Amino acid sequence: MKKMLKGFTLVEIMIVVAIIAILAAVAIPNFIKYRRSSQATACVSNLKQIQAAKEQCLMAGKELSTDNLFGATGYVKVEPHCPAQMTVSYTIGDATTDPSCSYSQTDADDTSTWHSLNRAATSSGT
Repeated sequence: MKKMLKGFTLVEIMIVVAIIAILAAVAIPNFIKYRRSSQATACVSNLKQIQAAKEQCLMAGKELSTDNLFGATGYVKVEPHCPAQMTVSYTIGDATTDPSCSYSQTDADDTSTWHSLNRAATSSGT
């Protein structure tokens, strides 16, 4: 009498591995795309927060400096950094220029203007 061995055959395991590989090939590029998109959205949000702090600082008659904008006595408690690369800090600029992120100039793969503040996006529609 033959004994039945329980378990999976090599072909069944190879099919499962192939299915997982196909799913990973589809999912990983989409994951990277959505992660970059969410980082860019967070970067623009940080730029809008800096712009609002600049406007409040100017309305209060203070000088534009990182000491006046950030910190316990500033308009933003913690100085934000670009979420795409935490070592990249924002350029505040003067009263007539928008704050900017230097990551958009250093990212060769991203040719869009995701990491820049669009003045039309921050206006109130007037």
